[in-house]
Amino acid sequence: MSKSPKKRLLKKRNSPTRPTKKPAPKRRQQSNRQEGEGALSRGEGIAVWRQIAEDISARIRSGQHKAGSRLPTETQLAESYGVNRHTLRRALSELARRGLIQAAPRRGTFVTDARIEYPIQRLTRFSENITAAGRQPGGKILSTQNTTAPPEMAEWLAIAEKAEVIQVELLRFANDLPVCWSFAWLPADRFERIPKALDRLGSVTKALEFLGIRNYRRKTTRISARIATAKERAMLQLDRGASVLVVESLNVDADGEPIQAATSVFSANSVQLIVESDLTS
Repeated sequence: MSKSPKKRLLKKRNSPTRPTKKPAPKRRQQSNRQEGEGALSRGEGIAVWRQIAEDISARIRSGQHKAGSRLPTETQLAESYGVNRHTLRRALSELARRGLIQAAPRRGTFVTDARIEYPIQRLTRFSENITAAGRQPGGKILSTQNTTAPPEMAEWLAIAEKAEVIQVELLRFANDLPVCWSFAWLPADRFERIPKALDRLGSVTKALEFLGIRNYRRKTTRISARIATAKERAMLQLDRGASVLVVESLNVDADGEPIQAATSVFSANSVQLIVESDLTS
């Protein structure tokens, strides 16, 4: 005799149900997490490779990775940050562009002396200093305009406070990394043609040479240090709280006549200023 539908239903209800197994959570690999632990904030609009570059850069600045020391291998770093090697390599490329690290074939990647030694001397030339430091110099003229100089700069130029000057704004690079943002002022009555020369030649030194100033030298230099402003951080790609070196200078021609006063802001992370003895002799 077949079982009634009711009994079959009761049996089905009373039969024990098999518990559903939840998938076991994936275990994170714990090897070598010290380097990248807590360094990344995903979903906050900052590229992961850039966060890795900033984290390694901070470790170099703090002395955790000292100049001359070898970084962990690409595989170890990629694992520690939880990223693929393509992302890791992009971060390392950025650090190499900044001059913080250098790859040695079959030996690994080493921390370099991050700061450029920048001599302040009688013949101070940006491109020559950067080239001597083993970097590729570059520069961009951001603006030129007729205006008046800051009062102290006018005094250095030996002109009236309201006298017209040519103001030149420049951003200068080492290996494509901005390291110096500066404003220069030149007497307009003597250098009225310099804006066109700058447009044509793209260099203050070359523009001055075109206008007949082939030999000019540094007469006065004043150096100070402070925390970068928001504008300076943006121009020089600095983190909040970063320091800058402020160099106020006066250049004169072969006859000792003032030709150029300037205020230059250097990234203290990238540049180390060295005052040469011939400037003070």
